[in-house]
Amino acid sequence: MNTIVGTYECKVDAKGRLLLPAPLKKQLTSALQDGFVLKRSVFQPCLELYPMSEWNLMMEKINKLNRFVKKNNDFIRRFTAGVKVVEIDNLGRLLVPKDLVVFASISKDLVLSSAVNIVEIWDKDLYEKSISGEDLDFADLAEAVMGNINDNDNGIS
Repeated sequence: MNTIVGTYECKVDAKGRLLLPAPLKKQLTSALQDGFVLKRSVFQPCLELYPMSEWNLMMEKINKLNRFVKKNNDFIRRFTAGVKVVEIDNLGRLLVPKDLVVFASISKDLVLSSAVNIVEIWDKDLYEKSISGEDLDFADLAEAVMGNINDNDNGIS
């Protein structure tokens, strides 16, 4: 799977269905046949939509954990809590199960945000709050996470 790009706004209906914006659906075309996994985010009050190929790569990593180490077993249980296999129907709709709607406090307005190889699904108000920067200095975060990476010889990272 290639990198997914973009942030899109959409609405969810009373049944928990959201219509994927056309540019996002186009990027996910190669994954439509295999399906997706929808799960709770570990760090944020949002959902994560994994194309099945990306989910399988994640499971390969997780399957290497020794389950006779308690914290590994606890991690696996919590990481996979609420995981659902989902499909995008012929109309481009995705049904979000009710328990995941509750977890992510999804109301009517959503933001679908690319996160490299997955899509985060946010309630719009929670998304705006998370990126507002009130509780985080993004410049400091960017330096801490990416500051030591310099893959190019031209000095541009």
